[in-house]
Amino acid sequence: MINDTDPGPVSSALVTAALRSRLTHGQLETWLSSSSGRLLGFVTNTERAMVMLFDEGDDPGEHAVDPDAAGSSDGFVLRNGQNDEYPDEDTVPIHEALRLVEQIVGTGCWPADAHWVADR
Repeated sequence: MINDTDPGPVSSALVTAALRSRLTHGQLETWLSSSSGRLLGFVTNTERAMVMLFDEGDDPGEHAVDPDAAGSSDGFVLRNGQNDEYPDEDTVPIHEALRLVEQIVGTGCWPADAHWVADR
């Protein structure tokens, strides 16, 4: 489920459309939670996104990476108005981020070909 909207479940088939709709309305930060307590974070500047997966509230988690990227990008605006900048290697292009989120929502796991690192 998307934490700040309808409390009902969001399927993998609908999550991409839900995220795109939120982006259209200027919502660059989205948190999804599962019934098992896992959290999936998605923060974007509309070109790149940070995708984070946590097992529970105090878990340092893991996040998608782009090992060949260089530089950094800003414009990752959080719900509280904070504007973050991240190294591009710690974010992925938006189309890849949407693919990752769809897979994680559908299976609970990163795609086999995804690049990610554990922050634990």
